Amino acid sequence: MVMYGLEESPTEEINLTGKSDILLICEHASHFIPEGFNNLGLAEEECLSHIGWDIGAADLAKKLSQQLDASLILQRYSRLLYDCNRPPDELSAIPPLSEATVIPGNSELTAEQRDYRIQRVYQPFHEAIGLHIADRKKAGRRTIIVTIHSFTPIYKGQVRGVELGVICDPDNEFSQRFYQKAREVCDYDIRINEPYGPPEPVLHTVTKHGRDNQIANVMLEIRNDLILRENDQQEWAQLIATVLNQASVGSNS
Repeated sequence: MVMYGLEESPTEEINLTGKSDILLICEHASHFIPEGFNNLGLAEEECLSHIGWDIGAADLAKKLSQQLDASLILQRYSRLLYDCNRPPDELSAIPPLSEATVIPGNSELTAEQRDYRIQRVYQPFHEAIGLHIADRKKAGRRTIIVTIHSFTPIYKGQVRGVELGVICDPDNEFSQRFYQKAREVCDYDIRINEPYGPPEPVLHTVTKHGRDNQIANVMLEIRNDLILRENDQQEWAQLIATVLNQASVGSNS
């Protein structure tokens, strides 16, 4: 397995001077795998599928950044190289298996090979988030963290009816408020902790930068068949922006 190829920054930063209290984060924004990794042994269509990235999430997040005038931090490598919404001690951070797909290039990695990806992808990405939050705090600015994800409509043969998932710990007041406001303004199938929830290791980013720093936060999961087209992405951005603005009123961080 190669020990080079991750020289480019894993972080793309957009509108860092945005005036909104919202800080948008998209951990699974890209399917990019450098040439030296040989697609981790996968076919191109597998890398472009939902196992390689959150389809539509980056474009939605960019439109939401414009709607809100909010800062946005995106991760530029495929989640198959390193899933930045997982801590380094979690096996699924560098998944040997995704849904039913074996990832040959992630099998039997040495400690050195695993550490290379942690140092080149995970650490600088989360350091960039931490530095931006610190700069906002120093400037006396409030921060509300919102992470943007998408999920596949069919997983392991099971159809998922949920259209928008609000993923959070049970005591997350901001997430609960977002959920209630969203249900008031639209007819989408919106559920708490579906299709994922706290028993699974999916809350790493909002925990690391939000809960542990007493910053209001929410993780959003939009079903990817609903955000494939630009018009749909724009409509979802407008909806989420409306709900975030309502939920932010009176929020503590």
